[in-house]
Amino acid sequence: MQNFCFMLKKYCFIIIFLSSISIHINAQEVDYFDYEHEILWGINKNTNAGLIGGGVLKFSNKIAEKLYSTIGVELVNVKHPKENKYSSALGYGRTFIWAKQNYFFSFRGQYGREMILFSKKDQQGIQVNAQVAIGPSIGMQIPYYIKYNRNSRMEIEPFDPDIHSFNNVIGVASFTEGFKEMKIRPGINFKTAINFEFGSKKSSTSIEVGFLAEAFTKKIIIIPTAENKSIFTSAFITLFYGRKY
Repeated sequence: MQNFCFMLKKYCFIIIFLSSISIHINAQEVDYFDYEHEILWGINKNTNAGLIGGGVLKFSNKIAEKLYSTIGVELVNVKHPKENKYSSALGYGRTFIWAKQNYFFSFRGQYGREMILFSKKDQQGIQVNAQVAIGPSIGMQIPYYIKYNRNSRMEIEPFDPDIHSFNNVIGVASFTEGFKEMKIRPGINFKTAINFEFGSKKSSTSIEVGFLAEAFTKKIIIIPTAENKSIFTSAFITLFYGRKY
């Protein structure tokens, strides 16, 4: 997490430095990159997930000069900071996360406002936007199933720290095994972000960096033997691609 935060700060500094070079503020100049609507899709990396946190879809509609309303949806994987992968002691070459009892995914809806802080004046420029958004979260808690050696037979069972031995775990079972036992956890999320857009007049390629807070009505049990919580905070970076019209 510390390495990711350092990387995030490093990228922010580089991007802000580049944008300060490319932006020329002139009230008399015509903005050739004005647009009414924008649709973006992207891949998210955040401090509560692995290499890829999830996917994002965002729609923007102009409501005033340099101001847009936004509607977004996100589906992200939320991991416990104590999660560690281990290889099976039985020599099968398979891995599993010891003590993990549940997967947890968050499906987020977001409505907000995005303001253009600096507009692009030429093809090589960078547009800088600031965004805030809030909306409901639907948490999906799904049991984590493992393949277990029980009396020399392989059984597929939901992990239980009270009955399972580390040395008898063969590996993780199929992700779909626990779908029928999924529990829904309602919540709310809030995010604030800065977006750096590098695209052309019609296409949009951008990097969004920011922070998100999310609260659920119940404590989310991911690893029962560790501390679990109902409120999550994270720093994130999202790579977007899309189009304007």
